Amino acid sequence: MEQFDVVVIGAGAAGMFCAAQAGQLGCRVLLIDNGKKPGRKILMSGGGRCNFTNMYIEPAAYLSNNPHFCKSALARYTQWDFIELINRYGIAYHEKTLGQLFCDDSAQQVVDMLVKECELGQVTTRLRSEVMSVEKSGHGFELALNGEKVSARSLVVASGGLSMPGLGASPFGYKLAEQFGLNVLPTRAALVPFTLHKPLLEHSQALSGVSVPALVTAENGTHFRESILFTHRGLSGPAILQISSYWQPGEFVSINLLPELDLLGFLNEQRLAHPNQSLKNTLALHLPKRLVEFLQTLGQLPEATLKQLTTAQQATLAENLQNWRVQPNGTEGYRTAEVTLGGVDTKALSSKTMAVNAVPGLYFIGEVVDVTGWLGGYNFQWAWSSAWACAQAVAVCAETKA
Repeated sequence: MEQFDVVVIGAGAAGMFCAAQAGQLGCRVLLIDNGKKPGRKILMSGGGRCNFTNMYIEPAAYLSNNPHFCKSALARYTQWDFIELINRYGIAYHEKTLGQLFCDDSAQQVVDMLVKECELGQVTTRLRSEVMSVEKSGHGFELALNGEKVSARSLVVASGGLSMPGLGASPFGYKLAEQFGLNVLPTRAALVPFTLHKPLLEHSQALSGVSVPALVTAENGTHFRESILFTHRGLSGPAILQISSYWQPGEFVSINLLPELDLLGFLNEQRLAHPNQSLKNTLALHLPKRLVEFLQTLGQLPEATLKQLTTAQQATLAENLQNWRVQPNGTEGYRTAEVTLGGVDTKALSSKTMAVNAVPGLYFIGEVVDVTGWLGGYNFQWAWSSAWACAQAVAVCAETKA
């Protein structure tokens, strides 16, 4: 039976980075994945340009049953540490919006960097490798892989969540956690587009492709000011993806379609200058014409000139445009979700090392853990930070047992 210091399950962002770091710290590491290529989700991210971190990483941007859990790892391996690594490899990047950093060229550069880092750590990588079983042994763990067996002192689970099943996502990590007695918190799709109920959807399909800046607020008061995008299935865009993590089925979201505008002041100003101008044409100065027509078909805009608008109509209009309440039918689910909310309960883990407190040598990192970041590089940074923290711990463990 082949023996390693560390076996890492999952060759995604967290798994590759952890394997590389542990290898460079002197561990004999085996990295395994069931896919044909490493870093499949990295390649798909950021429109193929990989939003690899964010300049404004902070614990408040993460959802977890224990909001304090992410603090230690994020503080010990920061966005600036990862940016330094990106710079070392000469990967050109740019800030898009709100501190989001993307490769100028391709996400492949980040995967190539991680592969190179694994090579520097002399990591053994086995792709298309299925984990058939995992057993605790006296010296660590024994894994059955496609007909062969390997053993390791430490086992790192970086198998990801349920998002994007087309890229090989599976519940493997959750099942393994439960096998070792860990609690797994309910999971659901996050950073995901909304679907709409039929009547509203039928009207809105004509808007497919229209994007507008907006302020979107969940029922718990959480809000995001970014763009929304109308699609043939419902609503998407950064603000919608963000708020989806805070939305519960059956709830409404409030959408302010004119977050930067003093609407009543604007209407009064326009009435003085153009009293006979239609309300529809006036609003088209700030909103796409198709969106104005859509709102009119919903009965949210009166057919009137500015001078015909009553004070009551103006107040209703302001409410409809700046507090448009929409009740989503649901979400598009894991198929298009960027991440999975919920996962391995952090109560069972050390926030410093990612180790399972009750099972020596077992670690969970990345998306499989109940830590979910905002859109914009936050989840990649959690992958890098949790992986780094874990690698330091397994290296120390390997040294003490050597």
